[in-house]
Amino acid sequence: MKNDKETDLINNGNMLPLAGDFYSIQGEGYHAGKPAFFIRIAGCDIGCEWCDEKEAWDPSSYPLINISEIIKRAIKYPAKAIVVTGGEPLLYDLKPLCDGLKAFKISTYLETSGTRPLTGRWDWICLSPKKEKPPLKEISRKADELKVVICEESDLGWAEESEMKVGNTCRLYLQPEWSRQKDILPVIIDYVKSNPVWSISLQVHKYMNIL
Repeated sequence: MKNDKETDLINNGNMLPLAGDFYSIQGEGYHAGKPAFFIRIAGCDIGCEWCDEKEAWDPSSYPLINISEIIKRAIKYPAKAIVVTGGEPLLYDLKPLCDGLKAFKISTYLETSGTRPLTGRWDWICLSPKKEKPPLKEISRKADELKVVICEESDLGWAEESEMKVGNTCRLYLQPEWSRQKDILPVIIDYVKSNPVWSISLQVHKYMNIL
């Protein structure tokens, strides 16, 4: 059980429930193939059935880590790019974390479902919207990248609806849900060929067998 001091530190963004941090290769979307340090924050307010990070849903299962320690580990690596993901990282105030990283001239990338108000300073925002809880308008407007996970053909309608809410310069990606890839990827290929404003995102880190 958290004491009052810990609760204040979490609310102020100075401590975060860390589900994991690691140096790897970005496997999805616009920055696929590039090295980055990943900070995975526990806690999710959606809980998609197909999620491949279900273990990160419950923040009480992970230690609270001071952001100074997270930053210390992140800056050790040669790639000066940090991907903050989850769970849903915007459950927390990310301004202190971003400010700390920016002090070391680190580029900050956010992966979010967009269900909570934006905090922090970001060089890139990847929005992955979910039908169960649509993103806030402010997040959609600020997204640099829209990445919609496709489980079945009807999800393409959700992708089109999401496209209407982002800016004109936002990059558009359709990503097959991993367990349904064999069946749904041909559908996505045909759709993208007919709708070339979209690109296909594959989870290439899984092909490389890395985190």
